[in-house]
This record gives sequence, structure tokens and C-alpha cells, in this order.
Amino acid sequence: MSSKSEPKDIYQLNSSGPTPSPCSSDGPEREPLAGTSEFLEADGAGVEVVVIESRANAKGIREEDALLENGSQSNESDDISTDHGPAPPSPLKETSFSIGLQVLFPFLLAGFGTVAAGMVLDIVQHWEVFQKVTEVFILVPALLGLKGNLEMTLASRLSTAANIGQMDTPKELWRMITGNMALIQVQATVVGFLASIAAVVFGWIPDGHFSIPHAFLLCASSVATAFIASLVLGMIMIGVIIGSRKIGINPDNVATPIAASLGDLITLALLSGISWGLYLELKHWRYIYPLVCAFFVALLPIWVVLARRSPATKEVLYSGWEPVIIAMAISSVGGLILDKTVSDPNFAGMAVFTPVINGVGGNLVAVQASRISTFLHMNGMPGENSEPVPRRCPSPCTTFFSPDVNSRSAWVLFLLVVPGHLVFLYTISCMQGGHTTLTLIFIIFYMTAALLQVLILLYIADWMVHWMWGRGLDPDNFSIPYLTALGDLLGTGLLALSFHVLWLIGDRDTDVGD
Repeated sequence: MSSKSEPKDIYQLNSSGPTPSPCSSDGPEREPLAGTSEFLEADGAGVEVVVIESRANAKGIREEDALLENGSQSNESDDISTDHGPAPPSPLKETSFSIGLQVLFPFLLAGFGTVAAGMVLDIVQHWEVFQKVTEVFILVPALLGLKGNLEMTLASRLSTAANIGQMDTPKELWRMITGNMALIQVQATVVGFLASIAAVVFGWIPDGHFSIPHAFLLCASSVATAFIASLVLGMIMIGVIIGSRKIGINPDNVATPIAASLGDLITLALLSGISWGLYLELKHWRYIYPLVCAFFVALLPIWVVLARRSPATKEVLYSGWEPVIIAMAISSVGGLILDKTVSDPNFAGMAVFTPVINGVGGNLVAVQASRISTFLHMNGMPGENSEPVPRRCPSPCTTFFSPDVNSRSAWVLFLLVVPGHLVFLYTISCMQGGHTTLTLIFIIFYMTAALLQVLILLYIADWMVHWMWGRGLDPDNFSIPYLTALGDLLGTGLLALSFHVLWLIGDRDTDVGD
């Protein structure tokens, strides 16, 4: 009798509800009691019941604690990672001052790179190859924009990967490097070829003149320039991002401007040198043009195989063509505007100022797009709505005056436009570039065009990145090509409009010469 009462008492202590009486005669209660009494007959069975009940209670407590812990973690921070590596730094902790301080030096470096590119274009525009094959001017914004389409996208993609801990181990780092380098070589070769076709078509439509040797010259120059520039700039970007992580700087703030600082200058210098060298062979050995094109096309299968080995780049290899091709077409329209204005004396100075205004606008909007993309990646995956209210088309007040960190960074980037351009204009004036005098009215019109360009780009970036994220598209791969191409088109168009208005009011003091 006592042997049965002790387990019973223990069971009652550990159970959460009332224990049915073993003397109950109700039919439905008999089966579980029979089973219980069967267990109670054996020695230690009561202990087994206690253990089972204790495990159930402990499991419930652990599940409740886990839910409470997860709830508290989601309230405290949204960027807690389950990886074993160190948690990446969150952009939420950045202040306006720290953002401006980190962006300032790369922004100035990028700006001086665009100034150097403008000075180079101001010189080479008088070369024979640019005078005889004017379609080369159409290639200039397309290939300079290719830097934004590929190198800036690469920088944004690697910055996001570094911030969310996907490049912490040597194996992950090597896979990310090889896959991305192979990917941009494939894209550079294909887009360079398409850019040459666009240049031929845009050059043929207004004039109605088509030259096969010139078409092959444009194709060989474009493909070779895109391939070599992407290879060099890609290696530089990888070094910058790895170095930024080691010294504790957010790669989003420095990678894209540094990509632009050397991108414009290297790309334009390569285009000028390669096109000039191939043009010299036009009368002697015309077969070199198709040979150059065939060589770079023959390398495509190697890059495709390497890019497919990385899961991160395999998806972009198949789905990332639409933005870079459309962006190339948009930049080519800006190139058509440049082609029609650079030789007009009323637009003297367009050649030196176009890379500057386009480069500055593209650099700033690329930084903002990369920052917003990283912020979204830290809170979920593309297609997941991590915000309490779904983002649709934002108002300008939401973009620039909301309390979040992205609005503060938009203001910081916008406030860099005027002082940055003043420094760059002063540099151009000191180097006597542009064959034009910088008057007060010219500076006012130029600054108005630059501010309007960046204001529109920052607003479009806020809408586009969130819109693409909601559709399940990675903004690192899709947004920056469109934004930099729009920057080229807006910059060239607004600058040409400013020059035209200045010519109408008679404020253009030009000194055109070789």
C-alpha cells in the first residue's frame, strides 16, 4: 500500500493539473488508470513517471525562455547573427559626422580622378582618331558608365558580403574573389561589344554613313578597354574592401568612390591609347581588329566556368544582364549628346566638365544605394518585408527628413556637392582646362545642374532600392547600374542645357584652341 502511495504523491506534486482518483468508476477514466497502475506495479516506475513529467515541464520552460529570449533580441537589435564569426558592425551606429568623415576623403579622391579624366578627354578630343572616328565620343560615357555598372556593383556586392560576414574565412574570401572577378570579365566583354554596336548605330542614324573598318575599330577598342579596365579595377576593389575591414572602416563608404576615382581615368586613358594605336594600323593591317575581338571572345568560356563555381555569382551570371545592358544603352544616349556638343564652339568646355559632373553624381548615389542595400541585407533577405509599413514610392520628405540613418547619409552626401565641385572647378581652372573662363554666372548654372542631378538621383535611389528589394531582387546587382547610367544621362543633359542657356544670354567667354 505504501509502495503505491509514494509514487502517487510524487506524481501529484509534479503534475500541473489534478490527478484523477484511482477509485473512480467512470468508464472513460479507466484506461489511463489501468495503464498507470500497470506502471506503478514495477519498482522505480514512479520515478520514471516523474522524469517524464519533469522533462515535459523542462521542455516547456526551455521553449518559453527561448521565445522570450528571441523576442528580447529582436527588440534590442535586428542584426544579431547566428554565425560563429564576429558580428558585423551595424550602420545604425554611424553618426552624420562619422559618415561624412569616412566619405570625404574617398569622395575627393574620386573627384580628382574625374578631373584627371576630364583633362585627358579635353586633350584627346583633338586627336586624329577622335576627329575622324567621332563615334568614339559615344563610347566615352558608355565605357565610363561601365565602371559604374560593373566595378561599383562589384564594390557594393563585396561590401555587403564583408559586412554580413560572408568573407570572414579564407575559403569564403577566395571563392568570393574568383567568382566575382570572373563574373565582371564576362560582363565587361559582352557589354563592351554591345557598347560598340550602340556607338555604330547612334553614329549611323544621324549621318546615314556606315564604315566597316570604323565599326571594327570601335568594337576592338571597346572590348579591349572594358576587359583590361575591369581586370585592373576589380583587383583594386578587392584590396580596398579587405583593407577597409581590417582597419575598421565601413567598406560601403569608401569602396565605390575609390572605384570611381581610378575608374574614369584608367578607362578613358585605355580607350584613348587603344583606339589611337589601332587607328594607326587602319591603313596597314586591318585584320588586327577582328583578331582582337576574337581573342577576348575566346576567353569567355573560361570566365563563365569560374563564375558558375560560386553560388553568389552563378545567379548574377544568368540574371544580371538586364541592368548592365539597359544602363549601357542609357549611357550611350548621353554619349550621343556629348558627340553632338563637344565639337560645337558654343559648347566649349563640355569635354572637361562632363566626366566631372557625371562622376561626382554617380559616386554619391552609388554610396547611398550600397548603404541602403547593406541595411536591408542586415534585416533579412530580398523579398522579405522587414519594415513595419511596406515601402512604396517615397516622398522627398521621407527620403531626406526621416530620422533613420539613410536619410542622414543622404543629407551628408547632398551637402558634399557644392564644396566638392568648387574644389574641382578651381583645380580645372588652375590647370587651364576646358578652354573657358569660369565666371560667376557659369558657376551658378553649373552648381544648379549638379545639385539638381544629385537630388534626383538620391530620391530615385531611395525608391529603386526598396522597390527592387520588395520584388526579391538584390539591389547590389540591379540598382547601381541604373543609377549611374541615369547619372550620366542627367549630368550630360543638364550640363548641355546649362551651356546652351549661357550661350543664349551671352556669358560664354571661350578660347577654343588645340
